[in-house]
Amino acid sequence: MQIVSGGVSDVGRLRSNNEDSFRILEPLNLFILSDGMGGEAHGEVASALAVDTIAKYCSEPKEDSGVTLLDGAPSQWSENTKRLQNAVRQANAAIFESAQNNSEQRGMGATITAAWADDSRLSLAHVGDSRAYLLRSGTLQQLTNDHSLVAEQVRRGIITPQQAETSEMQSVLLRALGAHPEVDIDIDEVAIFPRDTLLLCSDGLTRMLTEPEIAGALQAETNPSVAAQKLVDLANENGGLDNVTVIVASFREPPKSWLSWMRRGSAKKD
Repeated sequence: MQIVSGGVSDVGRLRSNNEDSFRILEPLNLFILSDGMGGEAHGEVASALAVDTIAKYCSEPKEDSGVTLLDGAPSQWSENTKRLQNAVRQANAAIFESAQNNSEQRGMGATITAAWADDSRLSLAHVGDSRAYLLRSGTLQQLTNDHSLVAEQVRRGIITPQQAETSEMQSVLLRALGAHPEVDIDIDEVAIFPRDTLLLCSDGLTRMLTEPEIAGALQAETNPSVAAQKLVDLANENGGLDNVTVIVASFREPPKSWLSWMRRGSAKKD
C-alpha cells in the first residue's frame, strides 16, 4: 500500500513549553509519539529521548545492548513487532538512567505510542495515555488502552466515562517510561486495509475533542498533514489546555502504473 502521512505539534494555549515529541520515519513507515511529564523535571527531555531512542533502534539493526532481548513475545509476532517492543524497553532504560544520573531530571517520564506499518500489518507499542486510533469505513476505533487512574476506574466500574472526562485525576498515570528500571508495554498487531486512516495523538487532543469530532475532522480532510493541523487547531479553539500533538497516516491503494493501463487497453481491444 501507499502510505501518506503528516504530523503537527503545538504548545497549546496555556503551557509555556512543549513537552511533546514526535517523529515520522517515512522510509520505514514508522510513527512515534511521546508526551513528556515532569514540568521542571524536564518532561521535554524525556519525550525527546524516548522518540530518538526508538527511531535509532528501529533504523539501525544490530545486536541488542543487553537491556532488550527478542523474547517474551508470541512466536507469531513479526520481527518488526518484537523489535518495536525492544525499542520501547531501550527508551525506558535510557530515560530512567538519565534521571538517575542528573538530579534535576528526577521525576521525569514520558508516554509512548508507536506504530510500524509493514505491508498489511501494523505493529503497535504503547505505554501511558497517548492514543492510537484507526478510522475505517467512518468508524473510529481506539487501538490502545490508557494506563491512567481514571481509565482504570472506568474499567472497574468505579466511575462512568462521563465522570472520567471531568475528573481532576486525569493526569495521574499508572504506567510511564522512565518511572522504573523496567516497564510493562502493551504490544499488538492490527490488520490494515486501503482507505484506513491511522491517528496517533497526545491527550492534549483527546481532552479537548470528542471521538465523533475527531472522526469528523479525519473524514472531512483527505490530506494527512492538513488533517493533523485541523485537529490541532480544533483542540486550541476548544481551550488548548495542554500541548497537543497529532500524527495522521492514510493507507491507500498503490497508484496504477502506465504499463498496467496499457495492458488493460490492449486486453479490451482483443
